[in-house]
Amino acid sequence: MFPGRMPLSPPGPAGPDPELELAFIERPIRRSLKTAEEIDQLTVDEDLNDIERAIYLLSVGQEVQKACIISNLPTLVRQNPAETFRRVVPKVREVLTGAAPEIQLAAATSLLTILQDDIILIHTHTFSILKTVLLHMNHRDPVVSGAWLETLLLAIDALPKDTIRQEVLNPLLYQSQLSQSVQGRLTSCRILGKVACKFDSLMVKTELVPLARSLCQDPESEVRVCMCRQMEIIARAVGVDDTRTEVLPELAELAGDEESSVRVAAFDSIINLMEMLDSEDRLNVLVPMVMAVCDGSSQVDEAVMLSLSFQFGKLCSGLAGFLSDEQKCVLLQKFRVLCVSGLPTEGNPADGTKSALIRSNCCYNLPAMVVFVESIHFLSDLYLPFSSLCSDPEVSVRQSAASSFHQVVKLLGSNVYLVHKELLSLLQDEALEVLDALSNQLDETLEVVLSRGENLTLDNKLSELLSALLSAEQKVGSSLRWRLHEKLLQRYRCLARLLPGQLLHQSFCPRIFIILTTNKVLPVQKEAARTFCTFLRYNRKQEQRQEMMERLFRDLAQGHSYWNRLRFLDVCEVAAEVFSRKYFSKHLVIPALELVHDPVANVRYKLCQLLPQLRSSLRLPADKLLLQKLDLCVQKFLCEEKDKDVVATIRKTVLELDKLDLTEPFHKRHDWDFLDQKKEKEEMLLLEMEHLERQQNEGIRIPNNHTERKRRDNKTSLSITKSMSMSSSTSASSSSKEMRRSKLSRSRSLSSQPPTSKPVHSEKSQKVKDLGSSSGLGKSSTMSTKDDSVRAAHFTLTTQSTSSMPVLIRSNTTSLLDRASILDQKDHRIRTLDHRTSNMDHRNNMMEYRTSNLDQRDFRTSILDQREHRTSTLDKRDFRTSILDQREHRTSTLDKRDFRTSILDQREHRTSTLDKRDFRTSILDQREHRTSTLGQRSKTMDHGYGTSDSQSKKLSINRKPSSFQSGRD
Repeated sequence: MFPGRMPLSPPGPAGPDPELELAFIERPIRRSLKTAEEIDQLTVDEDLNDIERAIYLLSVGQEVQKACIISNLPTLVRQNPAETFRRVVPKVREVLTGAAPEIQLAAATSLLTILQDDIILIHTHTFSILKTVLLHMNHRDPVVSGAWLETLLLAIDALPKDTIRQEVLNPLLYQSQLSQSVQGRLTSCRILGKVACKFDSLMVKTELVPLARSLCQDPESEVRVCMCRQMEIIARAVGVDDTRTEVLPELAELAGDEESSVRVAAFDSIINLMEMLDSEDRLNVLVPMVMAVCDGSSQVDEAVMLSLSFQFGKLCSGLAGFLSDEQKCVLLQKFRVLCVSGLPTEGNPADGTKSALIRSNCCYNLPAMVVFVESIHFLSDLYLPFSSLCSDPEVSVRQSAASSFHQVVKLLGSNVYLVHKELLSLLQDEALEVLDALSNQLDETLEVVLSRGENLTLDNKLSELLSALLSAEQKVGSSLRWRLHEKLLQRYRCLARLLPGQLLHQSFCPRIFIILTTNKVLPVQKEAARTFCTFLRYNRKQEQRQEMMERLFRDLAQGHSYWNRLRFLDVCEVAAEVFSRKYFSKHLVIPALELVHDPVANVRYKLCQLLPQLRSSLRLPADKLLLQKLDLCVQKFLCEEKDKDVVATIRKTVLELDKLDLTEPFHKRHDWDFLDQKKEKEEMLLLEMEHLERQQNEGIRIPNNHTERKRRDNKTSLSITKSMSMSSSTSASSSSKEMRRSKLSRSRSLSSQPPTSKPVHSEKSQKVKDLGSSSGLGKSSTMSTKDDSVRAAHFTLTTQSTSSMPVLIRSNTTSLLDRASILDQKDHRIRTLDHRTSNMDHRNNMMEYRTSNLDQRDFRTSILDQREHRTSTLDKRDFRTSILDQREHRTSTLDKRDFRTSILDQREHRTSTLDKRDFRTSILDQREHRTSTLGQRSKTMDHGYGTSDSQSKKLSINRKPSSFQSGRD
């Protein structure tokens, strides 16, 4: 209708072209894509099963349908292997005869899938597959023949030896002849290398090696190259001895071939067989060959140089024990030349991609070359080529150098500071591909650099490294490579174990907070949260941890944006994995539950999903209050929630919460329970390390001279303290004996007759003197004056009490005397208690002084233990200190015995006091009875009074010598 194609022009401002619209309107519309006949040909009866449908379509179907059935052949084999191989596979062979390349490729792929997936019993049906493969392997299309060859090579692994010998090797002998095509001879080389590993060494030597030799002498270089690649497999099949006599001479001859590709193939095969060569072969065959290639005077092909650059590290490692110093220098010089191969020089532009590939191969061999020259010679032998590769103009070369950087720094060890400049250059590289390659093993690199670099803190190298790490993260964060950003943050987590917490808190934590609050990529957010939790866990400064938690609550949990509050829940989810349950439930559960009042439904929805994880961190009965708060949160969701998504989620969450068992016994705990115990132990260990660091920081401030002076003073004060404790113990024991005697004498005097008022003052003065003399041995003058003031106060109290006490029977002077004696005894008891209290205070003061001395000594001992340069003098002093510690232990034991003795004295005194009280009570009862009888006898009262007066005088006369006698005792 239209003789020519109409040019389509873009529509103008007035709309599309009207002529174009008219053309589309007049275009005939085809009602269906297929005609009725075509539809009838494509229609298949629905009642047919899969096998019958496949046979029907392979017989009368179109090419597309046949290709579809052949591609679906593995599925048919899985469903019904017997019927498929009996009925469908023969039909496939018929279709493949003269079929198009598309059907041939589909058949080769299907049969290869059947062999790879082990769908069938190999020994049952492999022979039928082999017949099909061998029939179409010599297809004129090289792509089709290559596909059938791969199927055959895989089928050989499953075929028995007899089948291989009959069906594969016999055609192989025919195809390896020169009269056959090049493609057939190449196929023979591949099959020869594959079947060599199926037979024993004798059969390979007698039947396959002659055939391999003839193919090595083929006039076509492609055949020789292919056979060189297979000679390595044949050599491993025949063994070490036959390799030296049968295979190695053939490869050595091919190494001098006129074609460079053949020389490269032979060179690679010999190097790959190096572990099978003995010392003589390495020295006589391999070393001259390598020296000939590395000789600077000879012109070597670029392809050989490419292979040499790839195998250079393996060569140097295998030949290190067979090279002289001069030959080692030749190899090093050749490696230096390869490292700068193709670089632009003055007047010479840069070469092509092969030179860049050579330099990339040199980067790959850098770790082996470091081992070859040893790390102590790295600066003189390898630093310049290494630095050149790290600053290469090609991105691919720098990327290869970054990939090998972590192995180089591990081998350098303490000399890692030599490559500090190169590490900074790779971190600050403009190409993100270089940073990506470096970040794959960046944690290992940083661990070596920060743990073994003794000179890292000099010349501000540490600050340069930290700034380079921060700039690299910012560069990646500003790009669209979010996967690289995520990986970089993951590698930065190792800094928590390598750098001080204060340094991380000042440099990295602010950047992590910026990522948490500004970055919109969810995987990056979660990785930043994990990095933040790791920094928080390993920070050993309580103030910094508190500051980080407060900022987390302020910026995220209480942030104005709902996005920040969602990120806080992400942090909680990650923290449950990083921290122990105890730490998580103590710090993060309550702030997370407070988001139940959040006005945004997305936050509440996220909290509902997090509730099972929050509850699994709780354990009864320790977390009972937190569990109650969580239950209140769930009730609030169930009762007050209006969002339908949140309601549906909380209902599912309630079912999950009911399945959790918070009181699970020990033998039913899962593996993650034991992991949680391990985390808790690590956190306790970190707290102990924080305490030790704080003590060390405080101990460093004390000068050494002052420490020694205090050590000597401590020894002298210790000896004085011991002497004072011994004297106080002896004085206390003597005073206790005297007090017992005085108690005994007074009890006897009280039991005989009631005392009068006159001897009270003499006894009081005498006892005050005795107490003063007994306490003067163990107390100072200040303690004695204090004791005297206390006694004076007690005396005034007793006089006031006696004057204010009412007299019940004024005519009876006996009752007054009894009361006066009781008050005297009370005064004596009070003075005794005061004396013993003062002794106890003195002993407590001495114990506190000893404890402080011991604490100081322990602190100094810990400082001395941390010093590595102890001298013999300090060892002697430590020995003396141990002796003093033993003496102190004995002194403390004596003090404990004295304390027990004093407690027993107090108990005895209380017992005697109770006995006295009982005795006085009985005497008072008798006196009251006598007083009642005196009232009835008025006539005899005067006579009785005179008699009692005379008796009291006699008693007073008799009391004086007894009191003086007791004082002398």
